[in-house]
Amino acid sequence: MAKKRAQAYTEEFRKEAVKRAEKPGVTTASVARELGVSAQQIYNWRRQFNRLSDKQFNSLDGVDYSKQESAEVRKLKKELQEARQEVKFLKKAAAYFANHQE
Repeated sequence: MAKKRAQAYTEEFRKEAVKRAEKPGVTTASVARELGVSAQQIYNWRRQFNRLSDKQFNSLDGVDYSKQESAEVRKLKKELQEARQEVKFLKKAAAYFANHQE
């Protein structure tokens, strides 16, 4: 039996669904029926928006763009660590040569 492919919704659609479900006097279930999604899906989107920043919640057509940003952050953290080690070494070298020049 083949698995059914999950429907990919745009970020704008998801944000609008969450906004509509949060309006006073409107239930999440009614918004879900109106949009043709499950109420649980709207709860999941709400939880994601509340937990993650707008920049992190960037997926469109099933592609999670935050992974690319995460890779860049890891690369930059590695470069920062290497730079700190170089600075530490240079400070020691400068102190060594300052003491032995006299």
